[in-house]
Amino acid sequence: MKRIDLKRSVQFLFTILAAIYIGSVINYEVNLGRNQPMRGNSIIIATYDDENERHERVLSLREMDSVMYVSANHWPRAWYRQALANPNVEVKLANADGYANFTAVPLEGSEDERVRERFRPGLRSQLRMGFAPREYLRLDPR
Repeated sequence: MKRIDLKRSVQFLFTILAAIYIGSVINYEVNLGRNQPMRGNSIIIATYDDENERHERVLSLREMDSVMYVSANHWPRAWYRQALANPNVEVKLANADGYANFTAVPLEGSEDERVRERFRPGLRSQLRMGFAPREYLRLDPR
């Protein structure tokens, strides 16, 4: 009769549960990236890569004190890196006919703290997104 090794069984169970969780996060992120749902506070941001190729992405717009913010709060974040490298972005606001020119500004200091506190995601959202680090940009009109 084989002796069941409790430690190995727990490790195996933990590995299976971790794999299921990671798979569910990947599934959520892939579906969100494919569908790019538009809601009432959605915008389309156009960024440019190193070869000046245009990339469009649907994001949620956050406003505080009449200032516009967007956040990279999912693991796929090429748009965020592109906006840091080339902060001249174009944004199509909800119900707008065309794109407007903006400068994407990374947040620092007290502004960053205030925005993070105001738009803190709930635990359920963080679980679904795999606890991706959240980075904010302010959109300044040009």
